Amino acid sequence: MCSPLTVAGAAAEFNRIPFIPSCEGPSPQSISDTLCYVNRQACLDPVRKLTMPATTLPPLTLVLGGARSGKSTHAERLLTALPAPWAYVATAEAWDAEMRQRIDVHQARRGSGWISYETPLDLAGVLSGDAAGSPCLVDCLTLWVSNLMHARRDIAQEADVLIEALSKRTAPCIMVSNEVGLGIVPDNALARQFRDEAGRLNQRIAAVADRVLFVAAGLPMNLKG
Repeated sequence: MCSPLTVAGAAAEFNRIPFIPSCEGPSPQSISDTLCYVNRQACLDPVRKLTMPATTLPPLTLVLGGARSGKSTHAERLLTALPAPWAYVATAEAWDAEMRQRIDVHQARRGSGWISYETPLDLAGVLSGDAAGSPCLVDCLTLWVSNLMHARRDIAQEADVLIEALSKRTAPCIMVSNEVGLGIVPDNALARQFRDEAGRLNQRIAAVADRVLFVAAGLPMNLKG
């Protein structure tokens, strides 16, 4: 193993990649194994220009969480690790002033680099059409279910079409959805139907997703992948 000074010197000359002194075993830091690999390459060829591997995302990621859990912010952070532009596929409709304010807050937080698509119902059409070639964020599936119920659509059939569209995409897609079944049982039939439909859709998307995260208090927990 070459000395820390040798690797540090090569990194300083080129990309100033951090040096991990001991790389003999796994590290609790998720990035350390990658850094160890880069440092070993520097030992073998210290004059070669060193670069960290590009950030990648699996084809489909599902981010779950409760209201104000930080799930949307985390999903945006994951997607923007990739080069812009990014597609933002919004299912919300501004039915009143409160919803309009919520939409405005989301738009202001995202900033530049995003191309927005508003699709209350035809989610599969946008994902396989205009946004097919772009890394995209769908926010959110819960509102999509609500819109489908309001329009009296067959949600199971719409989910089939959505999953088929997702299977044909080549660019990464992150989907955000609420986990609405953790509280008390709703006191009316319509709310119970919404809870059940949202839960069933989450299960179906999670089954085909490459990675599933659950966010609580802004902290992501890995459930799959």
